[in-house]
Amino acid sequence: MVERTLARADAELMAAQYSAEAWERFTHAHLAALRAAAAVVAARGRPAGRGAPPTVWAMLAEVAPELARWATLFADGASTRAAIEAGWFDAVTVGRAEQALCDAEDFVDVARAVVAESERGTRAGAAPRMLAVRAS
Repeated sequence: MVERTLARADAELMAAQYSAEAWERFTHAHLAALRAAAAVVAARGRPAGRGAPPTVWAMLAEVAPELARWATLFADGASTRAAIEAGWFDAVTVGRAEQALCDAEDFVDVARAVVAESERGTRAGAAPRMLAVRAS
C-alpha cells in the first residue's frame, strides 16, 4: 500500500509538471505532497487514541517530528487548495504554483527516504526468516 501511495504521489507530480494553469499545478503538487505524507503515516503507524490528529499533516508531525516543517508548509496550503476546489482559480499565482511544485518534489523525495528507512527498521527488528534447505 505504501509503495502504491508513493506511486500516486509521483503521478500527481507528473500531472503538476504538465499542467498549463497555475491552479491545476498547485492542486496536483499539493495532492502529491498529501499522498507522500499519507505514505509516511502508513509506514510509521497512525497515531492512536481518542485525541488523534484530524489531518494527515497533524498526523505526519506526530509520527515523524523531523518532517514537522513540511507538515506546516503543506497544511498552510490546504486552504488555498480548498479555495481552488471551490472555483476560485485565481487564488494562486504562477509563482506560488511553481514554488508548490518544487516543494512537493522535494518533499516526495524526503518522504520516500523516510518510508525506506522505516521499512529497513521494520525488517531489521523482525524475526529472522527461516529457509527450507534439503540435503541431497
